[in-house]
Amino acid sequence: MNLSFYIAKRYLFSKKRTNLINIISAISVAGMTIGTIGLIIGLSVFNGFDSLIKSLFSSFDADLKITLAEGKSFDAADPVLSGIRNQKDVLYYAEVVEDNALLRYENRQVLATIKGVSDDFTKMTGLDTMIVDGKFKLTEGDRQFAVIGQGVSYFLSVGLKQQNPINIYVPQKGRKSGSSLEGSFNQGFIYLAGVFSVQQELDSKYMIVPISFARDIFDMKGKVNSIELKLKAGADAKEVREAISAKLGSRFMVKTRYQQHDYLYKTMQGEKYAVYLILILILVIASFNIVGSLTMLIIDKKEDIAILQSMGAGKVLIRNIFLFEGWSISLLGALIGTVLGIAICQAQITYGFVKLQGGGSFIIDSYPMKIIPFDILLIFCSVILIGFLAAWLPVKYISGKFLYDEVH
Repeated sequence: MNLSFYIAKRYLFSKKRTNLINIISAISVAGMTIGTIGLIIGLSVFNGFDSLIKSLFSSFDADLKITLAEGKSFDAADPVLSGIRNQKDVLYYAEVVEDNALLRYENRQVLATIKGVSDDFTKMTGLDTMIVDGKFKLTEGDRQFAVIGQGVSYFLSVGLKQQNPINIYVPQKGRKSGSSLEGSFNQGFIYLAGVFSVQQELDSKYMIVPISFARDIFDMKGKVNSIELKLKAGADAKEVREAISAKLGSRFMVKTRYQQHDYLYKTMQGEKYAVYLILILILVIASFNIVGSLTMLIIDKKEDIAILQSMGAGKVLIRNIFLFEGWSISLLGALIGTVLGIAICQAQITYGFVKLQGGGSFIIDSYPMKIIPFDILLIFCSVILIGFLAAWLPVKYISGKFLYDEVH
C-alpha cells in the first residue's frame, strides 16, 4: 500500500489531540455528502420533468413534420412528395390542415387553432389515451365530430353533457370587410366528442377535427399545411429526416419532434445546467470545511512531520499525506452522497412519497424523477475535483511552513 495513503487513512479515522479537528472533518464529509445528494436529486427532478414533457408531446406530435420553408399551404398531391408515404421507415402518413378560428358556444367565445387531420392521425399519436371526457372520435357514419383541449373546454364552458354544437367563424380569404359582418366569415358548426389533456399550452389551443371539415371552412380544397409522419419502431428520426430533406429539397422543411419545440427543450436544458452550476457553487462553499480541517490537521501533526523528516521522508511524501487526507474526505462524501442520492431518487420513483401541491389537479400526483448514469458520473467527478482543489490549496500554501529541506 502507498505509504502516503496509508498514513492519510490513519489520520482520517484516528482521534486527534484536538477534538475540534475530528468534528470539522465529520462536518466536511457531511457537507460533501449533502451537496452530492442535492445535485443528484436536483438533476433527477429536472430529468423527470423533461421526460414527462417529452412523453406528453409525443402523444400529440408526430415523429416528423413536413412544412413549406416559405409559404403556408401546398398541394397534397405535390409530385415532390410522392414516395414519402412508401418510404421503408415510414409507418403512417397524415395530411394536416391547421389554422386559427373563432370558436363560439352560446355566449362564450375563444380563439383557437383548428387542426384538421386525416385518418392515420389517430394511429400515429397517443391522443386517444389522453382523453379525460368522452372519447376520441372524429367521424361516425356521415357525421363529423371534434375533440378539444381541456383549456378550450374551460374557456367555452362546454362539455359532453351539453347537446348544442360549437360554432366556428373564419375570415373569408381575399374578401375585404364589408357592411355585413356575417358575410365576411366562413361559418360552420360541429358537435363535441371528447376532451383531451396533454399539456397546458396544447390544451388551451387546439381543436381536432376531420380534415374534410377543416378544408371546407378554411377554403383549402386539396391543400394541406403540413404532412406528419409516424416512423417504424427502431427507425432513427434524425437519419430519416436527413434522407427525406435531401429528397424534398430546400422548398420544404422537415422537423423532428424535438425540433418542433426546439425553444422549449433548449430552455429546459439551460435551466437544468443552471441548477447544476448553482448547486456546484454551494458545494464549493461547503468544501471550505476541508480547507479548515486540513489546516488544523497540519498544525496538529507538525511533530509527526518532524519525525517523518528525520526518518528521511521528503516534501512530496509528506504533502501527499495531507493531499490524500483531504481527497479522502471528498471521496467519502461523494460515495455516501451518491449511494444515498440514488436511493432517495429510486424511492421517489417507486413510491412517490413527495407529492405535488394541487390536490390531484395535475396528470401526475408526485414529483417525477429519472436517474441518468451520465449525470451521476458528472456529479461524482465534479465532487472529486472540488475536493481535490480544496485539499491542494492548504497543502500547497500552509504545509510549506512545516516542511524543511534536509539541509536544515
